[in-house]
Order: sequence, then C-alpha cells, then structure tokens
Amino acid sequence: MSINYTDLLEFDKNHIWHPYTSMTKPLPSYFVKSAHGVELTLSGDQSVIDGMSSWWAVIHGYNNEILNNALIAQSQSMSHVMFGGITHQSAIELSQKLVALTPNNLTKVFISDSGSVSVEVALKMAIQYWHSKGLPEKSKLLTVKNGYHGDTFAAMSVCDPVNGMHTIFEKVLAKNYFAPAPLTRFGDEWNERDTALLNEFFANHHSELAAFIIEPIVQGAGGMRIYHPQYLKEAKALCEKYNVLFIADEIATGFGRTGKLFACEWADIKPDILCLGKALTGGYMSLAATLTTEDVAHVISQGDAGCFMHGPTFMANPLACAVANASLSILQTGKWQQQVNRIEQQLIKQLLPLSNHHRVADTRVLGAIGVVEAKQAVNVANIQKRFVDMGVWIRPFGKLIYIMPPYIMSESDLSQLIEAISTVLNEDNCFV
Repeated sequence: MSINYTDLLEFDKNHIWHPYTSMTKPLPSYFVKSAHGVELTLSGDQSVIDGMSSWWAVIHGYNNEILNNALIAQSQSMSHVMFGGITHQSAIELSQKLVALTPNNLTKVFISDSGSVSVEVALKMAIQYWHSKGLPEKSKLLTVKNGYHGDTFAAMSVCDPVNGMHTIFEKVLAKNYFAPAPLTRFGDEWNERDTALLNEFFANHHSELAAFIIEPIVQGAGGMRIYHPQYLKEAKALCEKYNVLFIADEIATGFGRTGKLFACEWADIKPDILCLGKALTGGYMSLAATLTTEDVAHVISQGDAGCFMHGPTFMANPLACAVANASLSILQTGKWQQQVNRIEQQLIKQLLPLSNHHRVADTRVLGAIGVVEAKQAVNVANIQKRFVDMGVWIRPFGKLIYIMPPYIMSESDLSQLIEAISTVLNEDNCFV
C-alpha cells in the first residue's frame, strides 16, 4: 500500500506540536522513512547525512546491528516491568557498567527515563541530603549563566534566567544563584579572575547552598561554549571548602563526545552527583541515570523519609537498559577514541578556518563537536531547506550552526557537512 506523505505531513503540521515550535506558524518538518548508518532517508527517497546525531545521542549510527539485536533479544523475555519491588538482569548489568565506567566515588545508581528527569533527581538528591542532615536551610542551588539543564521545572530553575528558553516561567521558578559563565576558552591560558565572582558566591551563600551544578567543559544549548578545565577544578575545590555538593550534568558531554569518556576527566575531578542521558542508549531509547556517592545515598536513606522520594513509572525499563548495555559494550572496546579523534582533527582542519568568513564571529572545536557562531541569527526554515537540498541534516539555533556527528561518520560525509556550512554562509536568505 502506498503512503500519502502529503496528507501525513499536513496532519502533522495541523495537529502535532514539535519542540520549540509555534502551532500557528510551525517550522517545516521533514518526513523520515528510515535511517541507517549516518543517513536519514526522507519521503522523496532523498538521503541526508545526519550531522546532529539526533540531538547528540546516536553515537554508533542508526540501525546498528548490535543495538538492534539487544532490543530484539530483550523483547523476547519482557519489554517492561515496574521497578518497585522488582529487579531484572538488564538493569543490574547497566548499573554494574556505569559504576565501572564513571569515577570510583560514584557507586549508587538511580535509573530514570530522560535527561531532564536525571537533573530533577540530582537536585532532589542534593536538597534531601541536607534536609536529612538537619540542615534544611541548605536548599538553594548555584550554577553559572549560559547553562542549560532541561525543560522540567527544577531543571529550568538552573537554566540561564535571561538568555535561556524559560524566561516566561521566571515568576514561578525557584530562585537560585547564577555566577558569571566561564570565560577562559579551552586551550587558552587560564585566567584566575574567571572564578573571582564564583568565590564570592560561595563565600556569601554557602550556608544556604545545597549544590553547585554545571555542564562540564561544554555549555550546550546555552551557546555551545567550550571553556577551560581549570574552572571545574576551582569550582570543585570551592564545593569541598564550603561543604556544597558538586553536580556534573554530563547528559550532552558524556560517553566520549568531548574526546574523554566523561568531560569531568579533562579536569580530573569527581562529582558528588553525575547526570547521564542522551547517548546512554546509543540514541535508541529514552533513558537516563543519576549516580551518586555512598555518603549521599546513606544520609538520604537514614533521614526522615527513610527513602529517596522519586520513582518514575518506566524507571529502568528493560528494553532501554538492554540497548544501553549494548551501547556501553561498544564503547568499552575503546574504538570511540580513534573515531572521535579522527573527527576532531578533520574539524580542526576544515571547520576552524571558516572563522575567516565575513559572516562568522567565531569557530570552535572539541572532540566530535564543531561550532560556527555567526554574527547574525539564522533563518531556521530557509537554512534548513538549503541543508536538505545539499543532502545534509543540520539543525542550527540562534546564531549557532553546529554539528555533533555520529562517531562512525566517514571523512567524506563529514566533509560534505562542513562544505554545506561553508556554502550557506554565502547566502543572505539563510540569515535574519
């Protein structure tokens, strides 16, 4: 039976709300029929090279045989069981792998169903920890400007309050503290003035701070900013000095994206709480994890509540855990290191020189992340169409045209992505 893509797209346009999109003036949506490797096949049988890893998650490529087989095998025994009072092999194996891969102080694993929820869990852990220690006044959070941690309410409260996506909710969000964003760029000489105001925030507010939360090394949706590892070292030292928990949000940076398995490794620090998501399942299913220490877990468990107060319905979903185990097994072979390094070297060679273009304010690269910051905001609808016409899938926002390709991407496919970016920089209608 033939599929009427026109009718389906029309229904989609009129009835389905896509992320960050108006329902009265929606951005165009492209119909994907199938995906394999690094390519998406659209309704007109055109293939486009995916430069986004489906929002940074599909690190091993689409239709990966190992991940497919893990899903199929798990589905033969069970697709889901509640996690209250029940456990299963896939969840146990996933937790074993995460404890083995992450810093050795992180031994307790809470498995949830999305990145935003992972952050919610982390923030609740921090607040409940201090409440259980008899210090309920330590309930505020400290973070940095230009950060992004998700779209749920507690997560929104630690996203940039001015330049973020959530200012409309400002009056109902919890009021937290925001230090200036890190300024010293990755690879530049460290400037100790970068943490001067951060020191002041800790000195002035530590008695009410439950935790400091930050995206290590790369601030993602808040501007794709890549900063100096020393900032993390200084922040962790301040947390220890002033008795504040350190939360690392590695949802976007975890599992090799920056060239280290976890971005905290650039600064050789160990967070008290770690948030993971996105690439955890190789981009196959929604799954997240929040890891913490023996101390945090025991204090919470011995407090007034006697337990941690959170429990998603699809917590530790067996299908998601099974595919996550398969994805982590691929990472454990170590091949990702060569893949990410090859991508980084090509981005340095081909993408960084675009900084000389008259329309470009800056370019930056780290691991399998390439960013072109334009001087003008992009026209999303126009630039998206031009990218599709050129056989690539790149989804810019604001002034940022960036790519986070799957690790398996070939040199020729990556060159096509970069050439497409170079091309649109010369086209006026792609910018506002």
